[in-house]
Amino acid sequence: MALGFKRGRLRFLSALTGCQYAADNSRKRYAGDLRRAFRDEQSEEPRRPILSRLRSSDNSQRSFSNWSRAVQVWSKTTLKSLLIPGGILLLGIAVLVSSGWLTLALPALGFLYYCALIGGMLLAWRFHSSRSFFALVVLFLAQEAVALSGGALAWPGTPGWTAVRAAALLVPLNFVLIALMQERGFTISAIAPVGLFLFVQSVIVAVLCVGAGMQASVARPHHPSTAIALPGYALPIFAAAGVFLLVRFLLTRKPVDSALLWSLSAYFLSLRLVGAPRFSMVYSATAACILAASIIENSYLLAYHDELTTLPSRRAFNDALLRLQNPYSIAVVDIDHFKRFNDTYGHDTGDQVLRLVAAALSRVTGGGQAYRCGGEEFNILFPGKTTAEVVEHLQKLRLAIESSEFRIRSGDRRQVSRGPDRRNARAHGRARKGQAIRELSQEKNPAPVSVTVSIGVATSVKDATDPDVVLQAADKALYRAKDNGRNRLETASIPSRRSRVKAAGIA
Repeated sequence: MALGFKRGRLRFLSALTGCQYAADNSRKRYAGDLRRAFRDEQSEEPRRPILSRLRSSDNSQRSFSNWSRAVQVWSKTTLKSLLIPGGILLLGIAVLVSSGWLTLALPALGFLYYCALIGGMLLAWRFHSSRSFFALVVLFLAQEAVALSGGALAWPGTPGWTAVRAAALLVPLNFVLIALMQERGFTISAIAPVGLFLFVQSVIVAVLCVGAGMQASVARPHHPSTAIALPGYALPIFAAAGVFLLVRFLLTRKPVDSALLWSLSAYFLSLRLVGAPRFSMVYSATAACILAASIIENSYLLAYHDELTTLPSRRAFNDALLRLQNPYSIAVVDIDHFKRFNDTYGHDTGDQVLRLVAAALSRVTGGGQAYRCGGEEFNILFPGKTTAEVVEHLQKLRLAIESSEFRIRSGDRRQVSRGPDRRNARAHGRARKGQAIRELSQEKNPAPVSVTVSIGVATSVKDATDPDVVLQAADKALYRAKDNGRNRLETASIPSRRSRVKAAGIA
């Protein structure tokens, strides 16, 4: 028994000693950690988190600057497309009218009005712009209704007053409906409902004007004035329609929506000055000219801008090459593995990639202008810049595209095909409905996908300013970037004419 007690005591002492030894080791390790932490605090190591925070702040500042730059570019282009040509044209006419420089007689102004109206309709028919065509028809019907009803003598109770009230209500309403229409060309199924709708409106207005003429008493003495008092609902209706058209333009940024806004504004001034036939005819002609000019502007955009990415197209790039002066740089940008990406995820996703890259290219710094020259290939022009001056901006562009991500939309979730045997397969569909619901509930968001680009850049030399030579050199640099692993920038050097002559002489 004593022997057992001694053994238990020895185990207890050894366990106690081991615990004390472990505690001492832990204290030593803790003290060592404290000493190392103190040495690290005195050394350069603690600065790394600060640098990382500085880098993160730099990244946030860079992203904020990129965002602000994108907002500036968007606001500049949007304001330009909003004011040109409709806003500038209306402002110029208003200055001429208010200053008294417009001295044309009423017959000459009427001739200009019909020229603008007929010319705009012909342009709309030729370029399949049904919305502009119907807007011109609305202006024509309103102007004729007011003129035939004696709009200059628009006293309350007269046919002219009835026509003015109807125009103040129907023209803004029709412009809003035209803005909501889809461009469907001049097929019978597209123009018949709209034509019938406008015809019914014209008949109703004509009946109301005739009724007002029959009920009118003896004509009151009238003194023409430059403005008449429009009905109380005219200004709110025109203002609401103008706000709607402005919002519509900011969403679509199409010239037709901008033209509808400025044409409606011009017609409001025409209706406001209906007591002065010359001024009223001037603003009516301006409204028609704005719509006709929008057709030309839209045709220009289709010819010189890419519809998918909204970047200038190859034709605009070729025109820009003719205006270049030495020195200048040309960068060729190509999306890496775009064909494989397009085949894997589909053409819709490929279009999303093109828009994503184009949006980044439109924000390139350093005075560059991006162009889409076909497929997944883009060109950037840097007038007055050399390779050394544009490399940093192109590297920022490449990194910005690499860091941008987007998610692929999931595919079709339909479980049973829509065919003639769909009813026969309804029983099987009920059996698999629970399984399909469980699979959909367990579906996770797809992983984000990113794209990269390869860039080749070349700069003109003093005695070799041919843009084709510079473009070929940039294209070779692009192929070199592709061969060296993609997602990189390569520069090209163009040999001068003298060096080529010397090389040919030596050979």
